[in-house]
Amino acid sequence: MLKKFIIVFFISMVPLIELRVAVPYALAAGLPVLPSYIVAIVGNMLPVPVIFFFARKVLEWGKDKPVIGGFFTFCLEKGHKGGVKLQEKAGRGLYFALFLFVGIPIPGTGAWTGTLAASILDMDFKKSVIAVMCGVVLAGIIMGLGTFVLLLLASAM
Repeated sequence: MLKKFIIVFFISMVPLIELRVAVPYALAAGLPVLPSYIVAIVGNMLPVPVIFFFARKVLEWGKDKPVIGGFFTFCLEKGHKGGVKLQEKAGRGLYFALFLFVGIPIPGTGAWTGTLAASILDMDFKKSVIAVMCGVVLAGIIMGLGTFVLLLLASAM
């Protein structure tokens, strides 16, 4: 069982799949719900401070490098343009928008992307981490409920 918890932990750390795969894996593997959920959240949140403080610096460092420069510049420009639009639309509700962005588990959203956006927008670290954490909790609940319903339907057939 420990091996499965470790797998859940590492799956939740992978960008783009995060809790969208870790929670369904845990439930399908028959792991206890609450411990699996906690392990997945901890695994998903562990990279957040590193992303917040270093991702933007790495992108800025690499934007003038020969092979990676174009991609890094694209990421910075896309993040900045998207951030400006988000700030204009969200106004004072920027952290709530970040929470929803992370919390609704669709492709391209999640703790990694939300934290990178917060870093590019120079958002407050503490408020951003709280918004991302709440979003991760919401995403985990949504994925857990969805997986639970699917497993019930599968067992009824």
